[in-house]
Amino acid sequence: MQMDRGLYIAASGMLAEQIRQDQIANDLANASTPGYKGDRTAQRSFGDLLLANSATGAAVGRQSTAVQVDAIETDFTPRPARETGEALDFAITGEGFFAVQTAQGVRYTRNGQFALDPQGRLVTAQGDPVLDAAGRTIAAVDGKVDPRRLGVVALTDPRKDGDSLVTGTPAGAAAGAVRSGALESSGADAARAMVDMIASMRAFEAGQKVIQAIDDTLGQAAAKVGLTQ
Repeated sequence: MQMDRGLYIAASGMLAEQIRQDQIANDLANASTPGYKGDRTAQRSFGDLLLANSATGAAVGRQSTAVQVDAIETDFTPRPARETGEALDFAITGEGFFAVQTAQGVRYTRNGQFALDPQGRLVTAQGDPVLDAAGRTIAAVDGKVDPRRLGVVALTDPRKDGDSLVTGTPAGAAAGAVRSGALESSGADAARAMVDMIASMRAFEAGQKVIQAIDDTLGQAAAKVGLTQ
């Protein structure tokens, strides 16, 4: 039973580290994506077991029976803007999100790297129209858009939805202001992500070594049992 429990604990830890590595890899891939928000993976022990001496009943202590990912949390803190000089680049200074109309409904983003579609409307890189404060699409004038025309929405409980998009509950106009010719920096810290990746790989490798050690022990035990018979 102790051997089986050891295998289970090591395997659960490796699975948790795989999820963490996927999260870190996504951060690294978006280290230069405007308005990207970095994630952190929180882990916790699952099902602690209280051990006691079977002969005397004295308490020995607690032992974790597994490890699991508790949550992947996103840091939505606004990041500094950098000048690009591009007329259709926009950055929100402070809190808030741009509203965009997608096939799945209205979504939100901090990535203000926009363009114009064939109809002259302001759209995202995926071709979704950007909306003003009244929920209407925005048409350019002479290839330009006044930053004051873009709606900035406050959200409660924002959650990532892929392609730099966010879902959440609108809570009116946000206090943030829109700047043209600039983009918000990525919230992914490449240096920290690399350190986290190395730590995660070492934890994963430790789990592998534990499983290998238990497997070798079980193999030796089985061989000895065979010899005694």
